[in-house]
Parts: sequence; C-alpha cells; structure tokens
Amino acid sequence: MTTPAAHTHGLRILAEARRPAPGRDGPPPPLPGFAASRFNPLVADTAEHCLRAHHGEPPAPGRTALLLASASGDLDTARAIERSAEAGQRTGPLLFFQSNPNAVLGHIAARWGLTGPVVAICPAEAEPGRVPAEAFELAALLLADGDADLVLAVAVERTPDGDRAAAALLAGPATEPARTEPAGHGTRSD
Repeated sequence: MTTPAAHTHGLRILAEARRPAPGRDGPPPPLPGFAASRFNPLVADTAEHCLRAHHGEPPAPGRTALLLASASGDLDTARAIERSAEAGQRTGPLLFFQSNPNAVLGHIAARWGLTGPVVAICPAEAEPGRVPAEAFELAALLLADGDADLVLAVAVERTPDGDRAAAALLAGPATEPARTEPAGHGTRSD
C-alpha cells in the first residue's frame, strides 16, 4: 500500500493496515456507543490494526495526530437520521453523536492515549482502499508545524462492492532528533 504521495511529501510510513484484509474479511467488530452503521467500527478497526502493527498494545507514546479522510462519509448514519426525521420519530442521541466524524477519532484517541490534533477531511479525490494524497499533504503540514510527532491517517470509502479502508501511521523525514530544551542546554529527545 506504500504510495508515492507519502514520499512526495517527505513522509515515512511506519505501519499500514487495510480492510478488507486476508483473514479479516468479515465485518469489523461492533464498537460500543456507535449504532446503525459500519462506518465508525471500520474506522476504529483499521486504526487499531495500524497502531498495533507499530506500537503493540495501547497506549501509544508521543503526540499522534488523527486524520480521517472520506469522500463518501458515514451514509448509514445520515440515512438513519433521515428515516427517523421523515417518520416523525425522535432521533436517538447516539445518531447525533456519531454523525460527527470526529466522534470515532475521539474514541481512538482515548483508547490509545493519543494527544495530537484530531482532523476529518472530505478529499476531492478518493480511491477506495488508499489513503488519498490530500491526507498526506495535511499530515506533512501537521508534522512540519510541530503539532504532532506522528500522524495516523485513516481513509474509509463506501462502494457498491463493499466498504474499503486504509490506514498509514506517518512520521516526518528521518532527521536529527528535535531539541526538547532551549538552545544551549544540549538535551535532545529521541
């Protein structure tokens, strides 16, 4: 799944995950607090596999930003809200909560102890099963600005053939470790 877009932006890919994957072709496991949609469980499951590939068990050290990219979005939740509104029913509070794409990112951040920024985008171009170039561009900015040490980019698209997801844990270019103390103190962090 390594992509030229990562290298174009000077990013290193530390771990990757993809859904569906060999041996994991079934639906993602249910995600407590999320209902009526496979979107959020798919985001969480793909992120989980990517983070585990690099860190093992939670928590993850350092400041990791979370970036969700999806052109199709969570259509199941949108349709469930629409159906309840059309029928004149009261829409359940879980649907409003999970209709915000950052809700599942908050779940991942809490589970893994991630302390970087949380961002969701709707890329202009998306290819199911791949992290879009726009996500790599934003990841490079987050890293260059010092907002995060790592970026977990997760892309999820709904297709007529089924849901597709990809995740990449990204770091900036391999360079000299950044200073953690003011200049002149000589302390550096790995």
